[in-house]
Amino acid sequence: SVVAKTPDGEIGILPGHSPVLALLLDAPLRIETTEGTKVLVAVHGGFFSVDSDQVNVIAETAELAEEIDIERAKAALERAKAAAADDDPAAQAAKRAETRLAVAVGSR
Repeated sequence: SVVAKTPDGEIGILPGHSPVLALLLDAPLRIETTEGTKVLVAVHGGFFSVDSDQVNVIAETAELAEEIDIERAKAALERAKAAAADDDPAAQAAKRAETRLAVAVGSR
């Protein structure tokens, strides 16, 4: 199964789901394999498609939870928040940093 956040809210994909094409927001993407392994990914923009029991994710960036350095993510979040007051790209950077930190902390 796959759970992703789209502009219309969260969507869960199970085997047999009808075809879908949707935009992805900066948010955690949750995957559970057929073997039961759970994978958490910080996804930053992009889209995903579902067709014939296959999910394809095309993201601007994606980071596996275990690859995110928590201390570095916290520092990036603080820097982005400080700059976000008057800068839209900095606000986007803050959102990305929040997503990375949520994924990294949530997986440990």
